[in-house]
Amino acid sequence: MSDYLLPAGFGEVEYTEKRSRFIGRVWPVETEAQALEHLRETRERHWDASHNVYAYSVRSTGATRFSDDGEPSGTSGMPVLDVFRKAGIQDFCCVVTRYFGGILLGAGGLVRAYSKAASLALEAAGRARMTTLYDVSLICSYPQYERLRAELPRFEARVEKTDFGADVELTLSMTPESFEKFLPRVTELTAATALCELTGQSLRPVRVEA
Repeated sequence: MSDYLLPAGFGEVEYTEKRSRFIGRVWPVETEAQALEHLRETRERHWDASHNVYAYSVRSTGATRFSDDGEPSGTSGMPVLDVFRKAGIQDFCCVVTRYFGGILLGAGGLVRAYSKAASLALEAAGRARMTTLYDVSLICSYPQYERLRAELPRFEARVEKTDFGADVELTLSMTPESFEKFLPRVTELTAATALCELTGQSLRPVRVEA
């Protein structure tokens, strides 16, 4: 599977446009059921809102849905969806709640307002890249441990677990490219006495700069 972008976590913003209050929320989702649950919870929480506009997309099934929820057709749901499409974001659910303030925004104003709420919510959530990461087991002596640990930031290796026994066993996660470079470094620093091996791999989200 190829890498792709998704929200790094939950994001929420609120702002006012001509007395109308807009609340944008974004979640990462894996299934359509999760997206629908976020929508249900938002509707339940903001039952008194004028509109709960939404858009979501689930990569694994290709499910993509959006709704204007009573706003003029094309002024809200599609603009929210477009924010994520243009950013290349998948596996997301976004709900923008509006409390009408008594002043009409017009079609163009609604598009801008809902797009802004979605964009700000995505900014608050941050972005992650679903990336293939290797699970790596590193077993070394105690004197070797400090030297190897100091090398880990160079290879963007994340320590998932450390076991201190007769030897030190580290469970690491890193990209395939980093692992290929890390392996000869371990051999060099330990004269090939430390054991470093690949134990598995999976797709996992890694936060990235916008």
